[in-house]
Amino acid sequence: MLLYDTRYRSLTLQFIALVLFVLAAWWLVTNTVANLKALGKDFSFGFLTVRSGYDINQRLIEYTSDSSHGRAMLVGLLNTLLLAALSCVTATIVGVFAGVLRLSENWLISRLIGFYVEIFRNIPLVLWILLIFAVMTESMPAPNAFRGENATSSMLFFDSVAITNRGVYVPEPLFDRSLGNIDLGIFLVSVDLLAILAVLAVCIYAWRKLKAHASAVQNATGVRPTTWWKSLLIFAVPLLALKLALGFHLGMPELKGFNFAGGTYMRNSFFAMWVALTLYTGAFIAETVRGGILAISRGQSEAAFALGLRPGRTMSLVILPQALRVIIPPMISQYLNITKNTSLALAVGYMDLRATLGGITINQTGRELEGMLLLMLTYLVISLIISMVMNWYNASVRLKER
Repeated sequence: MLLYDTRYRSLTLQFIALVLFVLAAWWLVTNTVANLKALGKDFSFGFLTVRSGYDINQRLIEYTSDSSHGRAMLVGLLNTLLLAALSCVTATIVGVFAGVLRLSENWLISRLIGFYVEIFRNIPLVLWILLIFAVMTESMPAPNAFRGENATSSMLFFDSVAITNRGVYVPEPLFDRSLGNIDLGIFLVSVDLLAILAVLAVCIYAWRKLKAHASAVQNATGVRPTTWWKSLLIFAVPLLALKLALGFHLGMPELKGFNFAGGTYMRNSFFAMWVALTLYTGAFIAETVRGGILAISRGQSEAAFALGLRPGRTMSLVILPQALRVIIPPMISQYLNITKNTSLALAVGYMDLRATLGGITINQTGRELEGMLLLMLTYLVISLIISMVMNWYNASVRLKER
């Protein structure tokens, strides 16, 4: 009955598959432990508390060579998350603009964007990383080229950004009346940043309420009230008031001695990874956006034009909102690819999770199995979180049936 009765057959097959999977996992684990014991090794993550003994060239939290391997793993993880987050944002911006412009009726613009998409999609990412890193290292001027009246190079954007062969120096946010930090034991959290995020969240909530009220008025009267100046005030006034209260200003990089001091320093390895991931993934996102737009019936555009909407408003208000349900699912894969492709940073010396935990830590401790399992688990958790957030957003933008 369990095999031939259709009411129970699927449950029986699932139970058998589960038992086989558990047996296979048990055999794999016991066999691995037995082999490790034969080699005189045990299975332990105690190496994470041992002194690391190596330096990390770029870090977001305090770290020295006397810190533990667990601390080094955390520093590498934060470097990975920083690179992945920035690359996802900039790749999305580049991809959306490129996808829209590739459909432009301007022959030159559409062909230039098509050339960009094809050249970046068909050359391996690691080659772009190495090329951009080589250009930054070999072609950019040295810091002493910015010195004196006979300087051969100059800073950009009103002397606020310096691009050198050692890295990129940009202004850093500073506060004269800082609220201090919260010590979480593992790292410090800036109260100033939390205050800015809290005010920004309140502004977004108020802006959404304003948009909802404008939509209600439009549905009732057929006329949408002007909201752009109210939206501007909602964001500008609270943030400006908070910045004035905290004494916000920008710390500019200045040439002192043989190098720049002050500002925020981005190493060439980080900058090369960021630019390469942005342009490479942006090419794939551009094709995703183009496909999503083409999936929308041309009658939607014609109806919008008949109502008097300009092409730009038609794209932003009519086409793209409908295309999102086609664009978002493959976009999730691109964000996952960005996160996993950050592991290529080892090629240019950027100390991410792969370079710290999956590289130096494993080489020093000899815990290759534990290190690789922890590395795989970390990437898996990050990928699952990204998928969960994007699936939630995808569900919020999909068409609702009445």
